[in-house]
Amino acid sequence: MPSYIGLIHKDANSDFGVSFPDFPGAISAGRTLDDARAMAEEALALHVEGLIEDGAEIPEPSTLEDVMSNPDNRTGVAILVSVKTEQPKAVRVNVTLPEDVLEQIDRYAEAHGFTRSGLLAQAAKKLMAGAA
Repeated sequence: MPSYIGLIHKDANSDFGVSFPDFPGAISAGRTLDDARAMAEEALALHVEGLIEDGAEIPEPSTLEDVMSNPDNRTGVAILVSVKTEQPKAVRVNVTLPEDVLEQIDRYAEAHGFTRSGLLAQAAKKLMAGAA
């Protein structure tokens, strides 16, 4: 699969956020630039996989010129993000959580540029890596 343009944004007192002009709603974040890039690759792969599973069409990558011609995109730094096809298949699961914990997860995820699933996956990976 091709590479897509991601836009890195950083607000004061926040992590680095990454958005994808070709995939509105697909966002990611990381505490460092390297983390943001790695998370962007994972987020893009999961988003594309979801589109494929839903039978949606995958857009052709926009050119850098087209992306940067939009004034809203000029505050971001453009990077190329490859769609990694070697990603493990995403599996939908049903998880039961206390309502207050779920609300806290959702608030944190939104404030830091994660999806609920992305945040839970990253938290689980960090917890397991620390236990190894």
